[in-house]
Amino acid sequence: MDIGNRLGHLSYSTLVHPGDNWAQIRESIHKYLPEVKKRVSPNAPFGVSIRLAAATAAELVSNSKERDDIKRFFKENDLYVYTANAFVYGSFKNTLVKEQVYEPDWHSEERLQYTKNVADILADLAPAGVAPSIQTAPLAFRPKVKTPEYLATMTRNLLRMVAHLADLESRTGRRVTLAIEPEPACYLETTDDVVTYFQEHLYSGAAARQLAEISGMPVSEAIGALRRYVGIVYDICHQAVEYEDIRASLNRLVDAGVPIFKLQEASAVRVAEVTQEVVDGLKKFADTIYLTQTTEKKDGKITQYLNLEDAFKAWEKDPGPREWRIHFHVPVFLEELGLLGTTRFAIEDALALHRELPLSTHLEIETYTWDVLPNHLKTGDIVDYVSRELDWVKSKLFD
Repeated sequence: MDIGNRLGHLSYSTLVHPGDNWAQIRESIHKYLPEVKKRVSPNAPFGVSIRLAAATAAELVSNSKERDDIKRFFKENDLYVYTANAFVYGSFKNTLVKEQVYEPDWHSEERLQYTKNVADILADLAPAGVAPSIQTAPLAFRPKVKTPEYLATMTRNLLRMVAHLADLESRTGRRVTLAIEPEPACYLETTDDVVTYFQEHLYSGAAARQLAEISGMPVSEAIGALRRYVGIVYDICHQAVEYEDIRASLNRLVDAGVPIFKLQEASAVRVAEVTQEVVDGLKKFADTIYLTQTTEKKDGKITQYLNLEDAFKAWEKDPGPREWRIHFHVPVFLEELGLLGTTRFAIEDALALHRELPLSTHLEIETYTWDVLPNHLKTGDIVDYVSRELDWVKSKLFD
């Protein structure tokens, strides 16, 4: 929904629903979105963040009838698409995901073609006046980027994607943007990583020349196109896990001229003081199909672990005072989870700044873990959950 006051469109990520193929996502859209709209936007159009896996995108891009059917459904139910999740290439539910969630990465032709398909679909589905964004992976899982050549190939593929987006707008009049999402343990992880990469690679003269060669546009236009079509998703949870000062981080991106195409409201688990009781309670969170990147602050030193189990081992070997922040998305309206806390404060900081200085036209809540949350946190159905989250975010923007 367009929440007004230049604060942008707000919805929730349909990544929370079954959606590994088109049949699943179509069923989820029909089943859940009208119900959520009734709760949170009964008298105004409601925005849709659509999950499009590679198989779904390949099917829809070549099937105009299916696209027409979903457009008809959106129109009949006063819904509209404004953003898509194209981060996850394949399966995301009921299967072990872990670091495979980043595959294939931006070094591959598969990732590029998949993202082109999503862009073509969004150009058709999104209504006039909306420039939809594509949420994509943070280039690659960091351990894979071992050579300058690997990085150069990823950058060139991004430039090829920008050329496609520019051509798409030229042909259709529809602007679609690419939003890269930094995440712990990935090549783009911290705000410093993002600023360095954009300034030294994407915004370089060499990148503008390459884009001009790929697209046929003059270098002067290539320079503008790089800033017009590629930016980031700022997932507040991810940067909170990195112990970043959220307000300072967002202002640094603004100062560096890096577009925030989507501001994503998500909250992580925070353990202010690790104890054996807390460790025992956390084991239910560790039993998950997703990565649980954990950042530890101990004696002023930051240590990162790929999964909670790695942090447990470090604790068992050397117990003592420390804080943990864990990449496990939890309900944004919760400040605490029994013995555990959350990084809800980071969302509040980001929304306070957004209210003062609108940072993005796309806002989205991404709590995709409802199905794998411990049972004591499941107190309703998915419509209840996402409606409550949307109401909470709106309250922070307008109170």
